[in-house]
Amino acid sequence: MQEIIKAKKLMKSYGEQLVMDSFTVTVRRGTAFGLLGANGAGKSTAIECMLGTKKADSGEVSILGMNPISDRKKLFEKVGIQFQEMNYQDNITVAELCETVASLYKAAAEPLDLLYQFDIMDKQNSPVKELSGGQRQRLFIVLALIPVPEVIFLDELSTGLDAAARRKVWKILSSLKEKGLTIFLTSHFMEEVEALCDDICILKKGKTVFHGTVSEAIQSSPYEKFEEAYLWYTEEERIDESI
Repeated sequence: MQEIIKAKKLMKSYGEQLVMDSFTVTVRRGTAFGLLGANGAGKSTAIECMLGTKKADSGEVSILGMNPISDRKKLFEKVGIQFQEMNYQDNITVAELCETVASLYKAAAEPLDLLYQFDIMDKQNSPVKELSGGQRQRLFIVLALIPVPEVIFLDELSTGLDAAARRKVWKILSSLKEKGLTIFLTSHFMEEVEALCDDICILKKGKTVFHGTVSEAIQSSPYEKFEEAYLWYTEEERIDESI
């Protein structure tokens, strides 16, 4: 299976603080990869260095066989990114924002079809600033899918989504994955990781403490549930052995 994302020994420091230490991953076409870790573990830095929005101090990275810095324009015709925050005009509507994003690409999906698929078609004429947190999150996923990407980066996918919306989003993304979409996501929601991810990497203070499948993460820990295994790897909290 073709390797779509490759990162090898990426390092990044701010002054004397090492925030990413020898980060290495490979993501195959049509799979979902989950990058996990506590706040401040280095997830955002890893993604920014992979996308070329920040320059790593050392290491190598390629996406779709391209360098994210020197091939930036060509690459971003094929990559979708779900931003947690966006800058847009105060009164721009959902439809206008979608049309603006679509205009940036040579080939683009029909925004109204995506709005319908993600259950926010009825908000197309609403100002973006009036959307609820969950509606805004679904809109940002729609914006990431407009370029019909081969690879999509999703940051904290389930933020603001209720249980029903969360599962619908998972179903849509699973279907797209089956059609060849490669997904790279961060999440603090372990059920989501179990539902979507073929492989995962767990970071702790910038270092990889686990790389493999969810089932392998459980097998290599003292626990039988993934959430407990994750907490064990990251030491985010002590798990009461008596429970």
